[in-house]
Amino acid sequence: MSTVIDTDVEQRSEGELAKRYHVIILNDEEHSFDYVIEMLQTVFNFPYATAFAHTLEAHNTGSSIVYTCGLEEAERKRDQIHACGPDWRMPNSRGPVTALVEPAPA
Repeated sequence: MSTVIDTDVEQRSEGELAKRYHVIILNDEEHSFDYVIEMLQTVFNFPYATAFAHTLEAHNTGSSIVYTCGLEEAERKRDQIHACGPDWRMPNSRGPVTALVEPAPA
């Protein structure tokens, strides 16, 4: 007797999984500096100075590459950022900080 497990998991090539990917946060007007710093400390375990530097970079340039890793970990970190939800300090905050996963240049 054999068991067959049918899953809907997306198949990914070894090459795609071996590549490096950036996790990028985008600046917006719906999240306070304190929120973004705390979120980065929670998700990435960054010290305050590192989280502050990424927050300031996103504020000044529109985005910040906060992490570079394999695809599965990058997607997990992006999802953790999104799971943090809106900034309770900002009445106009309707959702999480926007985070993207993009391939890192080779």
